[in-house]
Amino acid sequence: MGGPLRVLHVAVNMNRGGAETLIMNIYRNMNRANVQFDFLTCKPGDFDNEIIKMGGKIHRIPYISDVGHFNYIQGLRQFFSTNPHYKIIHSHLDKMSGLVLREAKKAGIPVRISHSHNTKSEGGIAARTYKWLVGNYIIPSSTTFFACSHDAAKWLFNKKSSRSIILKNGIEYDKFSFSKETRHQVREELNIEENTLVLGHVGRFNHQKNHPFLIDLFAEFHKVHENATLFLIGDGELRSVIEKKVRDLQLGEKVKFLGVRRDIERILQGVDIFVFPSIHEGLPVSLIEAQGAGLPCIISDRISKEVDLGMNLIEYAPLDNIKSWIEKLNIAKSRKIMRIKSSNFLASKGFEIRETAKKMENFYLSVEDELNEKVINDFYSNV
Repeated sequence: MGGPLRVLHVAVNMNRGGAETLIMNIYRNMNRANVQFDFLTCKPGDFDNEIIKMGGKIHRIPYISDVGHFNYIQGLRQFFSTNPHYKIIHSHLDKMSGLVLREAKKAGIPVRISHSHNTKSEGGIAARTYKWLVGNYIIPSSTTFFACSHDAAKWLFNKKSSRSIILKNGIEYDKFSFSKETRHQVREELNIEENTLVLGHVGRFNHQKNHPFLIDLFAEFHKVHENATLFLIGDGELRSVIEKKVRDLQLGEKVKFLGVRRDIERILQGVDIFVFPSIHEGLPVSLIEAQGAGLPCIISDRISKEVDLGMNLIEYAPLDNIKSWIEKLNIAKSRKIMRIKSSNFLASKGFEIRETAKKMENFYLSVEDELNEKVINDFYSNV
């Protein structure tokens, strides 16, 4: 047999989104002599070079939005027919995993994992309807269900959610521990004075992350707190729209678009309050990272209570009441919060990435053992 077990992960691309960051965190902390990750993607991603350096392979087929339903299915069938060696497929496409796992089942891949990272589909009515239809293939096509939270499990797996395995979105917490020296360096690099109050947000510029609300909130807050600044970390299709909104509100000097960053753990050291008004979420890695950095977080009440690590850092606020957000921001500003070390909290709540990676490694290897035992038993039963 020889070599590590190769597990095929499926994603649209390996950019710096929440699900992709989790996969990479697990990948980096797994014993790659035992388990190696390969990827089936549709577009280039930020993590591609790192994947290749760690020994992973990246396969690519055209995405459904580029080639249409039938050509996408044909691409999946052709891929599985020319790569029959994969025994475990782990799909991270939410509802769209239905199509992938149905074709994987037809191709005879014995272990088919559907992983839920969200609580709602993106897109207009037509797109959401299509995703709902193909999402119906998930239950009959999957052998295993994973989810980042119980809410995410209920959304994607419905009545089968009780059978799902909750895999915490662990992080490398030691990288996020607060450092006064790093805070000073970050603020100096970004030309931020020490007495400036910095609000921070990490997230892709799309409908789900609710940047228009965030900008309106900051505009109101800035009327009273003129020394406040907002860091926006990320990129996406709505970035230009948000940039225009910022210009129209004459906040260009106060809102910093930092783009996609490879040093989020550093940037968070320079932030004072983390703001996260998402319309829906599974269990966002960015909020675990923010708590890991000891940041007070004002977040949407649409986000699962499971994200609160019990560090007295999370405050929920309703999206239909901007005054409530202002009040909570003022309270967070007035509190002299000590940037506490978070390692004990993260570990006790199961968000320590090394533990998460070990659980995944053990799961994959146990499945492989079961498959090998079945092959041997089938052989002897036919002798």
